[in-house]
Amino acid sequence: MRDHDLVFLKHFSQLIGLLVGITIALLLLGAYINGMKPAEINPVAQAATLSRIQPAGAVFAGSTAAAAQAAAGQATADAAKGQVAYGGSLDGATIYGNLCTGCHTAGVAMAPKLEKAAWSARIAQGVDTLHAHAINGYNGPDGGIMPARGGNSLLTDEQVKATVDWMLTQLK
Repeated sequence: MRDHDLVFLKHFSQLIGLLVGITIALLLLGAYINGMKPAEINPVAQAATLSRIQPAGAVFAGSTAAAAQAAAGQATADAAKGQVAYGGSLDGATIYGNLCTGCHTAGVAMAPKLEKAAWSARIAQGVDTLHAHAINGYNGPDGGIMPARGGNSLLTDEQVKATVDWMLTQLK
């Protein structure tokens, strides 16, 4: 090799070294600047954290505490009322029209249609058995399937019974 080739390689190596040094400096500067930026707080994660660290209970003592305990009990009862399907309605027609008709109109999963012939064997078992199957669910030997509470766990026992009773009155 000649001297001018060695000079070129020397200068080229120095240039590559300089560029690598600048790249490393820029990466470190970027990491430093990014570290100075405050982290964004995820509101969903923050709400979940706050709900997890809430006290599990409270201590009530004296007459003012009795009032606070009564208010807490009322708030719990109000919240439970809000979690009942169809506003707690005992109207079988409403519940059937909004929930049961999906299976019992088309006969899905061997669900009996509202026809007397389809229900005669079931009626022979007794109304209490029909109520129990509607509330607890049923997997029949004929392949018929009835999910508990028609698949809506927010229905009360009274609502399910009222709907079954309404269906029995509608048989043709």
